[in-house]
Amino acid sequence: MTVRVQTEDFDVGAEINDLRRISPNIGAVVSFVGQVRDLNDGDNVAAMTLEHYPGMTEKSLAGIVEQAQGRWPIANVLVIHRVGELRPLDQIVLVLVASTHRKDAFAACEFIMDYLKTEAPFWKKEQTPDGERWVEAKDSDDQARSRWQQ
Repeated sequence: MTVRVQTEDFDVGAEINDLRRISPNIGAVVSFVGQVRDLNDGDNVAAMTLEHYPGMTEKSLAGIVEQAQGRWPIANVLVIHRVGELRPLDQIVLVLVASTHRKDAFAACEFIMDYLKTEAPFWKKEQTPDGERWVEAKDSDDQARSRWQQ
């Protein structure tokens, strides 16, 4: 498992190649790439700034991955989350899950993203034509996470 919080962009293809080569029994690598949209809640977005607490954020992300590893037989996981100022089309997050079988990899990747959206300690501020605003959690994100709770 690898968790990285960084300002630098990432190369999805290179990260997938690195992850899939760790073991010959990997049958699937599932990926999710999130990027900045230029529109949110009906308003144009010129940029988004993501803030975090170093150390605490990585620990929280690792805890989410450990929960996924406890639910599914996962060979490896990579989570990269960017911070700092990002513009529309910039990549924000990469989640890669490697497993022997695709079903486990898909489920674990979706679980990790649902928890990242609701539990990870990131604060997002958008720059709109009307000024800056903090992005609030959406009910739909909480509903997505709730389906994993037992």
